[in-house]
Amino acid sequence: MHLLGRLILGAFALLLAVPAGAGILVLALLIDPTANAWLTGGALAGVDMALSDLSAGLPPEALVLLVAGLAQALFVVLFVPPAVVGFAGEAFGRRSLLWYGAGTGLLTAALPWLARGGVRPAASSDPGLLAAEARLTLILFVVGASAGLVYWLVAGRGAGFSRRPALAAGG
Repeated sequence: MHLLGRLILGAFALLLAVPAGAGILVLALLIDPTANAWLTGGALAGVDMALSDLSAGLPPEALVLLVAGLAQALFVVLFVPPAVVGFAGEAFGRRSLLWYGAGTGLLTAALPWLARGGVRPAASSDPGLLAAEARLTLILFVVGASAGLVYWLVAGRGAGFSRRPALAAGG
């Protein structure tokens, strides 16, 4: 019965952590000037592409593929890190704020490197590219940390099995 309760509480915590991370992601992308310019340019290019395809009588397949890819990327960034850290926290009985906040933040920030397969070689490093990558890493860390903190507030403080106090010896 305890396991079922923890599963329901974990699912509810994820249900709250994912929108919290999404809200922080939107806020960070709107506040950061580089990301804001990138989003504006990408949105205008996407609208132009969709309208030109529709006006030419073509089905909007490219737009559907773009939306599907964006949904998949958002799922990986917003859902997977708090779910993995939350499951590991339950399995190992971790109740620390640092475990959920920093763990989810680090896992979320590491996703671009994990997807790419490692760190870029130093020979192809452009200072502007490195600055943009550092900015993205910081944004992703804050997004993951906020989702992890929300998860901890809901379910992380009571993670693991209930610990019963040890019986006093010699009694």
